[in-house]
Amino acid sequence: MRKSFGIKYLDDKLQAAIVPLAGPVHIRPMTSRWLISPNPADPRLTQRVSGIDQDGRAVETAVTVERPLTLYLNGQEIVTLMTVGDYPDCLALGYLINQNMLRADEPIAGIDVDEETETVVVRTARATDFEEKLKKKTRTSGCAVGTVFGDVMEKFDQVTLDADAVVHTSWLYALAKEINTTPSLYLEAGAIHGCVLCEEDRPLIYMEDVGRHNAVDKIAGYMALNGISPKGKMFYTTGRLTSEMVIKAVQMGIPVLISRSGFTASGVDLARRADLTLIGRAKGKRFVALAGEHRIVYDADTRAVDDEPRAVQRKASIAEDA
Repeated sequence: MRKSFGIKYLDDKLQAAIVPLAGPVHIRPMTSRWLISPNPADPRLTQRVSGIDQDGRAVETAVTVERPLTLYLNGQEIVTLMTVGDYPDCLALGYLINQNMLRADEPIAGIDVDEETETVVVRTARATDFEEKLKKKTRTSGCAVGTVFGDVMEKFDQVTLDADAVVHTSWLYALAKEINTTPSLYLEAGAIHGCVLCEEDRPLIYMEDVGRHNAVDKIAGYMALNGISPKGKMFYTTGRLTSEMVIKAVQMGIPVLISRSGFTASGVDLARRADLTLIGRAKGKRFVALAGEHRIVYDADTRAVDDEPRAVQRKASIAEDA
């Protein structure tokens, strides 16, 4: 099935026309705190598989689906991404923005998704040619083997993050509780990462995918399509705080990056270089900040914060706490 995503412009700002996304969409009513959250009931994103357990008994379990999506920029093939398959328009546009192939305010003529051939074509108003950039590849530490093209530090040092942004510890605890108890593909089937765009104590956009870099790109694409500013926003991820995650957060202009998981040395170095607030191991009442600590406002009494319920603890939670 072929679907086209029309784009219109209002006051020189890129906005998405009101057209259906490819695949099922789970947009909560405007009265909800969420703009978008996972839809674990979507039958396209998981499938039931039979097997046996440790006692040899027959079991049936849900497993996450991954499928290829080949991305074209105008007439040029860019990359094939392994993805769960939802929000292909956001993934494609966000990938190109985070690779510095397009600007966030790039005039877009349209985004065409063909589900039968598993392709997505982003069409721009101007001609593009990235043959030289495509010759230089860097394989990232992403769990689904991400690839970035060209100079991964391109534009990094040109970004100035909001020095006046703050993050209240009460927001951290509220966000962690709401995000981790929200129905998700992780709780349904596992084997997936989640990323959330947040504003103060409100989670706005929750995307999941087999690779955390895909989840980040979906959010970047959604922000571009809907004219959402990074001002006053924070980024939450379930994945490691690697150089790739830091670079993408900085390029998106988001001054605070939070994770349930740990850090890499290069991720910390880059966060300090960009003055990005980097908070990791955020589980229950615990967290560790290794960069941009000046933005943290300690306004919560940790004695009043509950530990995480075992039902929502993710990989390594129990072992790390022990």
